[in-house]
Amino acid sequence: MEGKRMPANIGKLTVLTVRSPINKCYNDNSEVFAMRMITKIARQKNNPERYNIYLNEEYAFPVDEAILIQFGLTKGKVLDEFEIQEIAYEDEIRKAFNKGLNFLSYQMRSEHEVKKKLLNLEFGEAVVLEAIQKLKSYGFINDENYSKALLDTKKATMKKGPRAIRQDMIKKGIEKNLQDEVLATYSFEEQVKLAKQLAEKIVRAESKKTPTQIKTKIQDYLLRKGYAFSIVEEVLSQVEIGQNDDNWQQLLDAQGEKVWKKYVSKYTGYELKMKVKQALYQKGFPIEVIDRFIEEKENEE
Repeated sequence: MEGKRMPANIGKLTVLTVRSPINKCYNDNSEVFAMRMITKIARQKNNPERYNIYLNEEYAFPVDEAILIQFGLTKGKVLDEFEIQEIAYEDEIRKAFNKGLNFLSYQMRSEHEVKKKLLNLEFGEAVVLEAIQKLKSYGFINDENYSKALLDTKKATMKKGPRAIRQDMIKKGIEKNLQDEVLATYSFEEQVKLAKQLAEKIVRAESKKTPTQIKTKIQDYLLRKGYAFSIVEEVLSQVEIGQNDDNWQQLLDAQGEKVWKKYVSKYTGYELKMKVKQALYQKGFPIEVIDRFIEEKENEE
C-alpha cells in the first residue's frame, strides 16, 4: 500500500550563519525568529532615567532604567523577538506606572481615578491594570485610606452629611461595601453638631425672616447638604428661632407692607383682610400680630 506523500522539508531545520550579527532560524513554514544583539545602550539626554537600545548597530527601542536592570540588558546580549516583545510590554507598564505616580503626586486619588487617567493617556487596558496593581502593592493607591480622607475633608471644609459624601464616593468609584464601612464612622452626634452650626449660620443671616421661613430654609438646606431628616428634626429642636414684639414689627415693616400693596389695589373690605391674613400666616406670622397689622393699616386709611 502506497503511503501518503510527505512535504520534502517537514521536520528539517536549517540554521544559516551569515557575517552580520543576526542569526536566523527557518522552519518548514518559513517563520523567522530573529536573534539580535545589543550593540549600544545610550542614556537619553532629556530623561536620564530612560535609555535607548540599539540592536545590530540600529536604534531599536527605549527602556526605563528599571527595565534595563530587570532584564539585565547589557552590550553584547542577544535577544530574540519574544524577549523584545516582553521587554516592550514591561516598559509600557513602567511608563504607565510612572504616569500614575506623577498623577498621585499632586493629591490622593482613588483607583478609579488613576485608571481613568491612564486609559485617557491611551495605555492599553492590560497595561493599565498591571500598573495599578503595582501602584497598589507599593501603597500609592489605597481606596480605604482615600475614602477616610475624603470623609474627613468633606466634614471639615463643607460640613457635608453622609448622603452627600456617599455621592462623592460614588463619583470616585469607591465600592459600596467600603462606602458603608467608612460612613459608619460618621456618628449621629457629630452629624448633629455640624448640621447645627450650619443652621445657626442661617438664623443669623435671615434675621428679617419669620421663624417658619427660617425653619423651612434650614430644613431644605440641610437636606441638600446630605443630612437625613432625623438629623434635621434634631437640629431644629435645638436651634433657638424666636422673635420678640420689636422683631415682629421689623418683619412686618419688611414683608407686611409688600403684601398689603400687592392686594390693596385688587381687593377691599373683608376680602382684602382675608387675602393679607392668609399671605402673612403662610409666611409664619402669628395671628395676633397679623390682626394688629391689618388694624393699623385700616386706621391709616
